[in-house]
Amino acid sequence: MKALDIAEAAQRSGVPASTLRFYEEKGLIASIGRHGLRRVFPGHVLEQLALIAAGRAAGFSLDEIARMFAPDGQPDIDRNMLSAKADELDATIRQLSAMRDGLRHAAACPAPSHLECPTFRRILRAAASGRLANPARLAPARK
Repeated sequence: MKALDIAEAAQRSGVPASTLRFYEEKGLIASIGRHGLRRVFPGHVLEQLALIAAGRAAGFSLDEIARMFAPDGQPDIDRNMLSAKADELDATIRQLSAMRDGLRHAAACPAPSHLECPTFRRILRAAASGRLANPARLAPARK
């Protein structure tokens, strides 16, 4: 693929030029020269930017994403790092699902007041103690 100046790389990737310059400062991408005052990037920068976007969407830090590239800019992704992030996402999904279920229960609870609902009170105690990360403690009591 042909080289792209910074404006074309920004337009084609949807990433602002300021972010491209920042990514270059962080060592995530590298320009191959200049055309006048404009940086020029290799054509594969679009794939690099797509990988950066996917990494950001998955919750990786920029430092973690930087480790996903070999010195030549080609992807070199550690599968163990991907697996660990998937495990983190599973834990977050469990936590958010438990919170959602607790909120749905509280919204439909037949108790006269939320403070009279045992499930809602468990949620409040969990929030106060910082235990919201343990979904099993938030599950509504089964009848």
